[in-house]
Amino acid sequence: MFLFKIIRRIFAAIFLVIIVVPLYVSTQIWWTAHHPAIKQSDVIVVLGAAQDNGKPTPILSERITQARLALESGLAPLIITVGGGQKGDLSTEAAASRNTLIAQHVPRKDVISIPIGKDTLTSTVAYVSYMKLHHLTSVIISTDSYHCYRAMTEARDLGVSTTCASSQSGPGSLKTTGIRYIVRETGAYLAYETVGRFGIHLSDQIKK
Repeated sequence: MFLFKIIRRIFAAIFLVIIVVPLYVSTQIWWTAHHPAIKQSDVIVVLGAAQDNGKPTPILSERITQARLALESGLAPLIITVGGGQKGDLSTEAAASRNTLIAQHVPRKDVISIPIGKDTLTSTVAYVSYMKLHHLTSVIISTDSYHCYRAMTEARDLGVSTTCASSQSGPGSLKTTGIRYIVRETGAYLAYETVGRFGIHLSDQIKK
């Protein structure tokens, strides 16, 4: 009987990990995407996406647009663009975003470029480090709708408050994405929770 109870608890734990946790995360990703709320903040961040030698792809272009609209609406006085480049690129994601914003008549002084980041986490660490250096505590993240939940979680874990300006059109919007994007983001979020967050805490311990 005792052995049976142990086996039952093991199977219950496995069920929790395999079914319940991913389902909960997926629900949070969906809810966040469908209930955006943007608050007045210190800065707006354009998370990087693919660019072609300085020309933003449609997914990056929409992120740039949402950041510009947030700036023009007076929701924050500064935009930070982040993202590195691939081997052989003539530009970086951050530079492509900044140059596009300036071409769209955003004043140069209102756009800071940080050409760092090969993924969401490294980009987040880069821009949050800049924020803390300049005593900025709140951010509006401009990214794809179903990417908001993970991007916001990573920023909050690094100590800043955040909301999300999600894509309203193009390949990163709710109009063109669906279950496949949610599944991908669920996997990425769980990977962050099990590996990425540990890396952040380990880095903090090393600094101390």
